[in-house]
Amino acid sequence: MTFENKIIWITGASSGIGEALTIQLAKQNCKLIISSRRETVLNDVKKKCQQSENIKVLPLDLADYKSMPTTAEKAISLFGNVDILINNGGISQRSLIIDTAIEVDKKLMDIDYLGTVALSKALLPHFIARKSGHFVTVTSLMGKFSSPYRSAYCGAKHALHGFFDALRLEHDKDNIKVTMICPGFVNTNVARNALTGNGSIQNEQDSATENGLDVDVFAKRMLKAIKKEKFEAYIGKGETKGVYLKRFFPKLLHKVVLRSAVR
Repeated sequence: MTFENKIIWITGASSGIGEALTIQLAKQNCKLIISSRRETVLNDVKKKCQQSENIKVLPLDLADYKSMPTTAEKAISLFGNVDILINNGGISQRSLIIDTAIEVDKKLMDIDYLGTVALSKALLPHFIARKSGHFVTVTSLMGKFSSPYRSAYCGAKHALHGFFDALRLEHDKDNIKVTMICPGFVNTNVARNALTGNGSIQNEQDSATENGLDVDVFAKRMLKAIKKEKFEAYIGKGETKGVYLKRFFPKLLHKVVLRSAVR
């Protein structure tokens, strides 16, 4: 699979992984639709890109999941169709379960799970009609195993795997692909923007995230996984081993995570 001449829609494109993907894909002779809540910042990202005339900005709030059918129609109208949807938008959380208000759990599910699912369902009829399409969903290693201080985040990311595994099975006959991208620690602002137990922004970086994979390196590896149409890709440093420990040695993983857990 090549990105040339493809129309690719990226959510969460105003910073971090989404911004890095936008800049790298803009070099590959494809057309891009970039979305997030912050239209001004999206326009700044667009200015950084080569062939910026092939990039359209479409504001999107994942929490407003009832608006997704209208938003999907707008996206399709920009270039005539969509070939790949990269579900990258979302937020994280850092707080103990006992200290986390249920409203925070709901917000994580609304944005990270329901918003992503609603957008994908809104675009699904378009993919079915064309007998072609590729959903790429950025979850996390926390969608495969869990860690303290991230209960709401882990719950939403685990849920995404359940939904998209089912979608892949139901629509294999329609030639619709699903790739789940599971980042480990990547040096972005995800920790700074994480919600605390009362819903406020943490506004602090943690050492594990700061020492994580460079975002541009991550984006290159992610694009390779998409090209190969992988079912799942685990991208990070040593923390990716947790997926295999969870499968074969869950008690050992429990001990490892307890020793190394970071907020």
